[in-house]
Amino acid sequence: MSIIDQNTFITSIRDGFQYISYYHPPDFIQALSEAYQREASPAAKAAIAQILINSRMCALGHRPICQDTGIAVVFLDIGMDVQWNAKMSVEDMVNEGVRQAYTDRDNPLRASVMSDPAGQRKNTGDNTPAVIHMNVVPGDKVDVILAAKGGGSENKARFAILNPSDEIVEWVVKTVPGMGAGWCPPGILGIGIGGTPEKAMLLAKRAMMQPIDIHQLRQRTPQSGIEKLRLEIYDAVNRLGIGAQGLGGLTTVLDVKILDYPTHAASKPVAMIPNCAATRHVHFTLDGSGVADLIPPDLAQWPNITEQFDTSSRTVNLDNISKSEIANWKPGETLLISGKILTGRDAAHKRIIELIDKGEPLPNGVDFTNRFIYYVGPVDAVRDEVVGPAGPTTATRMDKFTEKMLTHTGLIGMIGKAERGPSAIESIKKHGAVYLIATGGAAYLVSKSIRSAKVIAFEEMGMEAIYEFEVENMPVTVAVDSRGESVHNTGPAHWRQQIAGIPVIQA
Repeated sequence: MSIIDQNTFITSIRDGFQYISYYHPPDFIQALSEAYQREASPAAKAAIAQILINSRMCALGHRPICQDTGIAVVFLDIGMDVQWNAKMSVEDMVNEGVRQAYTDRDNPLRASVMSDPAGQRKNTGDNTPAVIHMNVVPGDKVDVILAAKGGGSENKARFAILNPSDEIVEWVVKTVPGMGAGWCPPGILGIGIGGTPEKAMLLAKRAMMQPIDIHQLRQRTPQSGIEKLRLEIYDAVNRLGIGAQGLGGLTTVLDVKILDYPTHAASKPVAMIPNCAATRHVHFTLDGSGVADLIPPDLAQWPNITEQFDTSSRTVNLDNISKSEIANWKPGETLLISGKILTGRDAAHKRIIELIDKGEPLPNGVDFTNRFIYYVGPVDAVRDEVVGPAGPTTATRMDKFTEKMLTHTGLIGMIGKAERGPSAIESIKKHGAVYLIATGGAAYLVSKSIRSAKVIAFEEMGMEAIYEFEVENMPVTVAVDSRGESVHNTGPAHWRQQIAGIPVIQA
């Protein structure tokens, strides 16, 4: 019989969420390093390089891998013979651990959880409550899996109830392209099959926490139908040519993990949830002997990468930029941008559009004339930082605001991650604007390009406030040019043909 102490449990939860904020799982680093070595697409290889460089920086500096430090997800398998030395409920202890982790003074994590989700959407301030799944199992230990899931990958979760005769591989291959690049590939696909709708989703979420072993599986050959299905889906998805950050390339997924459960004769529920390039999870067991022993990974596991872009990257001064200059930029071209940019996410865009619709002026200091906006919600700064990790958020959420922003504010460029939808691309083309992407999953690396940061509007909205950043040599890629050509369309199409062995006809 094990006795689990309240403070021990809370501390283990706290330490676990801090740990995964700055340490990638070693199996992920190994798989991503191998993908980097294999990658033939220059744009995708550069993106993977940034993710790996960022990962090592975070491991050294103990700062978040991604500015979206996720919603806290906790799986608990509680032994039937466990006794608790606690006055709080298990759920309350988990939430206290999460609160302590996300408000840590040395490494504060971004609060992203909103209460009243269908109404006022007020930030809870400490990322509680966690999403907790508890099972009671034989034994006298508590088995714990902690995960921090960012909104970009969670928003790409998909579910379908197939007919019993339908092919799962076919559904996945049809579905993944529609997920876009907002989930920040390359990552892992968790797939749940069977049970009921909610069971399938839970299976998919838990599946993605398993260690990456797809190459070992291929070497030893599959021993079951599920293992065979994993390989089929892995190969089929990578043949799509989506590649890192959706830029086109050889590796879209690093592994496919599947869990299944018996289901009704008339049903085949299938859920798919991606884990992004900021994959964050840890597994430990508490047996009453003390807090979880979380061993830091060996820094030698990270590859020695110094170059992110080739020497031909264009340098750009945004402080005296013009539409005639951006008209020369090409999709897939890498830029190193310097100068002052404004930031804004969903909530800021909504407020701006409300002011425009009312004919009211924008707040003092908010002037987008011939300027760029960066879609970001940074982590709070610590010590000598000017800003915490500040990677891009998914740009498609801003698509519905793009036409009015370009028409009424003088904005000429946007920076985010992932693709833009047809309406946004049409607006970009119409106004001769551009859309650039920074690498999702490289937030700490991006923050090192930011020389100053100050809030200039909507301070009460926290990470959704409008900042002014001054950046120096911030690495970005042209995603949509002023003529409306999108690298997220042309890149995957090119690499899909390359992978299939079909000669590509250059324009």
